[in-house]
Amino acid sequence: MTEKELTRLNKLKEIDNEIYKNGAKYICGIDEAGRGPLAGPVVVASVIMPKDSMIEGVNDSKKISEKRREKIYEQIINEAISYSVGIIDENKIDEINILQATKLGLTTSVKELKVKPDIILVDALTNINTLGIPYKSIIKGDALSYSIASASIIAKVTRDRIMLTYDKAYPEYGFAKHKGYGTALHISAIKEHGLCPIHRRSFVKNFI
Repeated sequence: MTEKELTRLNKLKEIDNEIYKNGAKYICGIDEAGRGPLAGPVVVASVIMPKDSMIEGVNDSKKISEKRREKIYEQIINEAISYSVGIIDENKIDEINILQATKLGLTTSVKELKVKPDIILVDALTNINTLGIPYKSIIKGDALSYSIASASIIAKVTRDRIMLTYDKAYPEYGFAKHKGYGTALHISAIKEHGLCPIHRRSFVKNFI
């Protein structure tokens, strides 16, 4: 690992390390992927990493290439003390709205952790049900906390893999390329082929 990368990781761990200094043993980072797309689920990941974890390349998932994310994802899940994902599908998103669906995914993922954390660090969400576990909401947390960044990678890779599966079922929409986001290619496909079962009806009203 280069000195530059080591310095970057140490900075990314500053918030987490401060919490460890205050007596926490287990910190759970939480982040989501898929709040904005027109199709597919929202995925919320919870992860408890070892205190001394220093995986090269861990960062906000949006700043990492797909190929690199896949590799780091494997390292994270192999090293994690515990991790879980909450997956809320497009029907539930339409029923309760994307914000509530994201919060539901968070509670689901916390519930499935095998180890109870002392504190949860979450990217931006507030008014959430963490099953009584204290939490700290950090704006742009995926770029400021190692634990949240690790969760962001799990959430992104998990959701991308789901969308690749959907691409095989509905190849005409190009889900492998855009993962359900509202790109020109995707909107054009909706106009040509109409909606498929995984489209979020509450998101696509302007395109049909």
